Amino acid sequence: MKYSAWEPIYEEILKDFGFEREKDEEAAGIAYEILRSKGNKGEDVKREIERLIKGKEAIICGNAPCLENDIRGKKFEADTFSFSRDFVVIAADGATSVLLRNAIIPDIVVTDLDGNISDIIYANRLGSIGVVHAHGDNIEMLKKVLPSLNKNVICTTQSKPMGQTRTVYNFGGFTDGDRCVFLAKEFGAKRIELLGFDFDDKNVSEKKRKKLKWAKWLIGDIL
Repeated sequence: MKYSAWEPIYEEILKDFGFEREKDEEAAGIAYEILRSKGNKGEDVKREIERLIKGKEAIICGNAPCLENDIRGKKFEADTFSFSRDFVVIAADGATSVLLRNAIIPDIVVTDLDGNISDIIYANRLGSIGVVHAHGDNIEMLKKVLPSLNKNVICTTQSKPMGQTRTVYNFGGFTDGDRCVFLAKEFGAKRIELLGFDFDDKNVSEKKRKKLKWAKWLIGDIL
């Protein structure tokens, strides 16, 4: 998604939640510097993401309480988890823990570092590509966690992409769940299936309900 198309949506999100663009930009800058110091090559990781997604079914796992049942209903076969399979598993943040608990290593973890950090690092070391989102509220977590991840990681931002090789990207999306969908769309998934999504969950805070409303609208707009 071109930033010019995303920016008007981003401005509405900033207004709705009272977020500061300057803090998002600061976070993106910090993420960029950390990745640069680690020698991460964003374009190489981006190509690997495209290889994993293009032409395949993207199974996107959100972290709603129904995820465990949805996984069991899907009946994943352990021997289908190979590079030759025709689907890719993308986990939204906390869904990583549920997948690992069910012996599934996600191909890609999309996270703003709100989930179980130990599981996110563990998945990364097992081979999951990390797509770490930088925003104004997670600067300290970026400083703490990014150095612990291997080079199989890129960062994203809601604000303008940065870096000469666009080390910090913006594929569109606001919450971890809908960023997964935007990522799959960006890299040419032939089909997208959602597991563990509940946009009408009543057992969440008012702020979370508002985020779910945005996620539902954003996902509905691109699926």
